[in-house]
Amino acid sequence: MLVIIIAIGLCLVSVLGVWLLGERWRLLRPSTRKFVRESGGWRQMLNLNVIVNGYVYARWTNQFQRLLIYHIAPRLGPRGKKWFSDHQHHKVLTHEHAKAIINLDHDIPLRDLEQIIPYPMARNLVLKGPPDVAAYECCCRHIRTNPCQPTQVCMVIGQPFVDFILEHHPGSSRRLSQTEALQLLEDEHKRGHVHAAEFKTAFLDRFYVICNCCKCCCGGIEVMNKYGVRQMVSSGFVAETNSDLCNSCGACVSACPFGALSLEANRVHMIWEKCMGCGVCIDLCPSNAKSLVRDERKGIPLDVGLF
Repeated sequence: MLVIIIAIGLCLVSVLGVWLLGERWRLLRPSTRKFVRESGGWRQMLNLNVIVNGYVYARWTNQFQRLLIYHIAPRLGPRGKKWFSDHQHHKVLTHEHAKAIINLDHDIPLRDLEQIIPYPMARNLVLKGPPDVAAYECCCRHIRTNPCQPTQVCMVIGQPFVDFILEHHPGSSRRLSQTEALQLLEDEHKRGHVHAAEFKTAFLDRFYVICNCCKCCCGGIEVMNKYGVRQMVSSGFVAETNSDLCNSCGACVSACPFGALSLEANRVHMIWEKCMGCGVCIDLCPSNAKSLVRDERKGIPLDVGLF
């Protein structure tokens, strides 16, 4: 008799649990349900990395970034720096390669991604074309006292990320047409900002954002330059100076986000290790003395035209 009572009790608890879970599921926003499904279901959502760097980051982006830049990054030891480097990383894009992602008109698989992004957590992925794109307020600029303008310059790419951001941040995000996305890239490029594809292992091991980074606000550039946390890898190119055209004005030196250029004895010198091949210095050179050249030692470009 006791066994029967226990069995009935367990059945009732199970039914109640399923009912409560169903009610909770229905109460979730559609984009959250999509995020949970595409992240691998509730079991995967119990993974701390997925919860913190996935849901929490997307839901409370500004608060997360403030905590990371001002409180966590300054206190990281060698193991902490390695963990962050392996789980969140950016691939610098040339202006043309950033535009190519927005112009993509078909799905393409990217295999052996570690050749492009040399991190242990890099995996294969598929870029969907044409991609859904949403402009989202840059969390790095948002947390600064006097940020660069405009601030709505982060470009969220693909599902379920676009719907999640639009539904949870309606006041600071907007859907972009392909034309609007290309114009945003062009405007940011002219301002001297760096295009970078951001990958997070918590977000389905996928590329999901094109950042448009300025050296004065970008948290990734700051923690890399100031604390030695490797957050960005080269585009696969380096900047080259034509000494016959260069007038030693120093415009490229002040423009470089990574401190890779210096002016010594009226000549521009490049620190090869620091150059990320972003191309910012190219268009800001008034004498057209600079160009990007392919350098195999810097890795493989994220050029969707090659795949």
